[in-house]
Amino acid sequence: MPPTASAQRSAQSPANRRRKTSSSRRDDEAPIIPILARKVREVEAKAQRGKLGPTNRTKFQVIAFLVREERARVKADGELADGARAELLKRLDGVATILAKTAARDTSLIQLLEVDQAASPVAKRMRRDWLLESGADLDPDELIITDIAPVASAAPVVPAALAQRQVVPVTIEARQMANPFLPPDLGPRNGASHPRRRLDGWELMGPLYKAFETGAGGSAASMDLPSVPEFDRLSPKGLEVMPHQSRFLEAVREGHRSFLLADEPGLGKTAESVLAASVAGAYPLLAVVPNVVKMNWAREVERWTPHRRATVIQGDGENIDAFADVFIVNYEILDRHLSWLSSIGLKGLVVDEAHFIKNLTSQRSQNVLALAGRIREQVRDPLLLALTGTPLINDVEDFDAIWRFLGWTNGEKPGPELMEKLDATGLTPADKAFYPEAREAVISMGIVRRKKKDVAADLPDKLIADLPVELDDEYGRSIRQAERELGHRLADRYRRIIEARGDRGLAPGEIDDDIVRLVAHNELEESKAAGTGSENVFTMVRRIGQAKALLAADYAAQLQRSVGKVVFFAKHIDVMDAAERHFAASGLRTVSLRGDQTSTARQAAIDAFNTDPGVGIAVCSLTAAGVGVNMQAASNVVLAELSWTAAEQTQAIDRVHRIGQDEPVTAWRIIAAHTIDTKIAELIDSKQGLAARALDGEAVDPQSSDSVQLSALMHLTRQALGAA
Repeated sequence: MPPTASAQRSAQSPANRRRKTSSSRRDDEAPIIPILARKVREVEAKAQRGKLGPTNRTKFQVIAFLVREERARVKADGELADGARAELLKRLDGVATILAKTAARDTSLIQLLEVDQAASPVAKRMRRDWLLESGADLDPDELIITDIAPVASAAPVVPAALAQRQVVPVTIEARQMANPFLPPDLGPRNGASHPRRRLDGWELMGPLYKAFETGAGGSAASMDLPSVPEFDRLSPKGLEVMPHQSRFLEAVREGHRSFLLADEPGLGKTAESVLAASVAGAYPLLAVVPNVVKMNWAREVERWTPHRRATVIQGDGENIDAFADVFIVNYEILDRHLSWLSSIGLKGLVVDEAHFIKNLTSQRSQNVLALAGRIREQVRDPLLLALTGTPLINDVEDFDAIWRFLGWTNGEKPGPELMEKLDATGLTPADKAFYPEAREAVISMGIVRRKKKDVAADLPDKLIADLPVELDDEYGRSIRQAERELGHRLADRYRRIIEARGDRGLAPGEIDDDIVRLVAHNELEESKAAGTGSENVFTMVRRIGQAKALLAADYAAQLQRSVGKVVFFAKHIDVMDAAERHFAASGLRTVSLRGDQTSTARQAAIDAFNTDPGVGIAVCSLTAAGVGVNMQAASNVVLAELSWTAAEQTQAIDRVHRIGQDEPVTAWRIIAAHTIDTKIAELIDSKQGLAARALDGEAVDPQSSDSVQLSALMHLTRQALGAA
């Protein structure tokens, strides 16, 4: 950011233009400093949790600039006594120290410390808002901030790094030759110029996230939907849409075209999407889905819209039907098909399990966002659907990529339609009432969230039951010993830091949580880098899974003999292998769902489990079979290993607890007693609060946004230090 007029004036003006004269508090000399101190702690906390998203990166940049500006002002203020000046500079150095530590943790922040770093309009607005909060008297030219004009040429859908990987199936060339011209779409685009609005000068992304993080408003995050129509005109013969599905489809019929369909897993989002495309006439339609559900998507298209043709893209697409209405591709191979998909005139795009794109730095996220942007350029009002029952994993900024995909925001600010809704509230982020109104504005853009208990009253109950098991053999004892050694190593690191810096006023026995988090974070980063080459939290949890494998398999075998079909979930292949050997030795027929299977083999296994009475157990990978799979033939699930996220556990259980299930569902979690496994189960359960608060409007106390891994390591550290 370049030096500003206010910084230069402050050195010349005998009456400090930023000083609040109505108070005698110590902060009167520099009222911006407590604001910077509060903001830098917010950024530090996010960085420690590995959640430094775009908003907090901008916040980091603004803090750095204002620290430099305020230091120059304090040094040049001739009215300040030497003692007061030294005290203010010391406080600014404290803020700068935290910035440096945060940048050391995330080295990509270092470039934001550059003096000549260009500032975005978002950063300028953030700086202005903080100065106004401090009571600063700004010039008119600092109050009005205009956005940078957009670059005329659109970014290419295919980045240079992927250009050599592009394929164009022969059949697609035939389609393009048969109709070389896309029909013109002469209607106005959503991105048309709009008049200046009252909120154009405000930084709004942070407040929008906060509105959901606090559950402002206390209502479920679901837009108003039309009533159920009198007649079902959409279902083919022999099928019937449920009332909640019918209301969603009526919204599409009335012209709504972008949705975050966040219904709980098992409520028929795939069928709703297939029918929505039919209602909107959004063909050709592309569905980007996990590999495990490609064949199921093709079946659902045939089932609900038999007059439409679907084709599944495999490999380089040699055998696809180029003249199909619906193209189905998995995330992993989308990158090689971007070129032709962006040129055939797609009118709709569905992203299934949309939480897969939450990491904006990942190639698959960038592929999906680039393709969605191109479709919006080509089509006036395309159908864009983001499907996920678990849109929030650890942090409310998980919404970011989904909102960008839908065109509601561009990451830095709301899009024109959302901005218009926010402007219509007549409020600003300085008003407390803004937050529930802002949440409702985003919801009205197209968030649809229904819970099973509300729309499928006849769906049986779901119970999660924990089964503690004792690892009392030599292998189990070695795991507990390794856990104690890891705790002692973490505690020793904590003590060394405390000794080096001094206790800084800690009471006897008191533990500094910031240092605990720092120690745990460093251990977590080292563990990720080391992989399986050393004893760490990941290898320890894997060993626990191996130790539980036969115990969990034996319980599943007994359960199958008493209740019928059982779905057995494990995270690691060796645990699945051990379980399958045990089932075979017990005379049980099983099917297996793994990540390395072809879509055809996987679908055959699912069909066999659901229809063949002789198949008793489905052995499933928690990651490869935890989404988009229907296994209602069973009502009992065994979780042999715990996931690192609440969402993954929920998705796995809901392969069974979904529409079509007529028995109460029980998920049996096998937990190794007296190990970190017990704490992980507790942490997973606590993570349910974010979705309940942000999406369902429930009055749930805010939980830590720390990952389960980080929280588990912090627990081990406290335990080794003698704290509860």
